[in-house]
Amino acid sequence: MSAAQDNKPLTPLAIKAMKPEDKDLSDTADNRGLRVTCGKTGKKTFFYRYKSPVTKKLTQIKIGVFPDTTLAQARTELHELKKMRDEGKCPKLEKEALLEEQAKEQAEQTIFTVKDVIDLYLTQYIEDRRLEDGSISPGARKPKGQDEVRRTLYSDPVKILGDKPATEVSAREITEMIQKIALDRDAPVQAGNALRELSTAFEFAMSKHIFSERFVNPALQAKSSLKFLKVRLTSKRGDTYLEENELQTFLHWLPGSAFGSTHKDIYRMTLWTGCRTGEICASSWSDFDLEKGILRLQETKTGVKRNVQLPRQAIELLNTLKLSTGDYPFPSQRTGKALDQKYLSMRCWLMRKRGLMLEEIPNWTPHDLRRTVRTGLSRIGCPSEVAEAILGHAKKGIVGTYDLHRYEPECREWLQRWADYMDDLIK
Repeated sequence: MSAAQDNKPLTPLAIKAMKPEDKDLSDTADNRGLRVTCGKTGKKTFFYRYKSPVTKKLTQIKIGVFPDTTLAQARTELHELKKMRDEGKCPKLEKEALLEEQAKEQAEQTIFTVKDVIDLYLTQYIEDRRLEDGSISPGARKPKGQDEVRRTLYSDPVKILGDKPATEVSAREITEMIQKIALDRDAPVQAGNALRELSTAFEFAMSKHIFSERFVNPALQAKSSLKFLKVRLTSKRGDTYLEENELQTFLHWLPGSAFGSTHKDIYRMTLWTGCRTGEICASSWSDFDLEKGILRLQETKTGVKRNVQLPRQAIELLNTLKLSTGDYPFPSQRTGKALDQKYLSMRCWLMRKRGLMLEEIPNWTPHDLRRTVRTGLSRIGCPSEVAEAILGHAKKGIVGTYDLHRYEPECREWLQRWADYMDDLIK
């Protein structure tokens, strides 16, 4: 069927006879600009195509679907849209503005709870989303981070404030909740995480026009109050490490301790490499090249991939583990997957509670071992720039911009010296 239609006006019969392979039909005379398309399913849709007086671009706006919208109704609507265009307005932009205003009004009339705010933030921003075509749109956080944010927000904000209308939650209520976490439970880091994520959840809802323009984020107000109250929401800077005699005691004690074999191996690898315990836990066999003596860290705290040089002692342990483990050298006995780093701290806490920890070093933590490596390297004469490279610390300032040397041969040499040094401590 010809798009020109021999300059004849549209008729209901011509529209009804359209097939998916036909070109668009256009109306004529006073109804010029009215078009009909036939989709793959046979649905016929009326459109008004025009040059926008606002954007100066060819634009079209949907009028209705035939036969629910008749040709006569479509022509009537067309003339209303043309009148709007003659007044210098863009019908499509005007319609979008009207729909947005209606959505705002509807949102204001809906009772949106704190839990609704949090769920919106989690499902529409933080977590992966399945699209209509079946594909996955990745969330703002990686899977582990997604679980952690959900746990943080559901543990306290949802539990304490979840049922309250979001517009009625006061800064005082949030301040009191955060104080209880930080002071009563002595969990300042968790308190800081809860406040930060709750504040961002409110900001995300505000960006979606859930609230009126007069709405003020109560979590931001609570943050100011907590600052004046001098409530600490971060952990104290760590300064604990094992002195030479303490390290010697620890190395003698570890093999016969109540830790499981996987935990012991993770601590050994931490001391041999200076890696974060989380990096050791998350590693899989595909990250190791035992012939070259390298652990390739794909995800690090600094976001920079790096190669960790493995001393002989670490390679020997890994070759032994490869005979008995699956895809992961340090698996959870329960799941067989990589052990979650948080279980290291949890196990330390349980052993300390049961009196099974090393009495000579009463309050050590897994991360203290990494600090012990850095301090010990300095003790045995390792150059500072090499020791920093071993730990994977980012270079600061202008040095970080221009000095891109990784010091890998030097790291291998000094990690081997360090491992041999520890062997000498327990001979």
